[in-house]
Amino acid sequence: MRLSQNLGRPALFAGLLILSVAVAAPALAVDDDSEASGVDLTSVRSKIAAGDYQHALAELRGIAEDTQAIDVYNLMGFTLRKTGDYTTSLSYYRKALDLRPDYRPAHEYLGELYLETGHRDQAQAELGTLARLCPAGCEERADLEKALAAKAAD
Repeated sequence: MRLSQNLGRPALFAGLLILSVAVAAPALAVDDDSEASGVDLTSVRSKIAAGDYQHALAELRGIAEDTQAIDVYNLMGFTLRKTGDYTTSLSYYRKALDLRPDYRPAHEYLGELYLETGHRDQAQAELGTLARLCPAGCEERADLEKALAAKAAD
């Protein structure tokens, strides 16, 4: 009996280790792209997930005044796009890409903006950029491909 108790301990410890890592790991949104700005955007992402774009936008504006960060600019672009302010949205996606030209989430969202504003050729160009950035595939590329296919079906 003692032997079976000892064999169960490694499994128990392994399970606890996995659980502690899973609980401690932050939930990453698509726009994170493993780039940490040092800004806690949890509240903003919660508002965006709930479709509360006006409050997310108000919070982001305050953050953007003090912080030049890729994910802040990208989320500003996303939120502005969702509120219908396409021109300002475009400027924030460009700010994100000025800071990091290979930032996949901004390329995806920019492609979606182009689709929403009737510029399919430019959306296709963003898909081409994503194909170069992640030739084996990535979530951003797959999402933009789906958006292009859905628009073609309309």
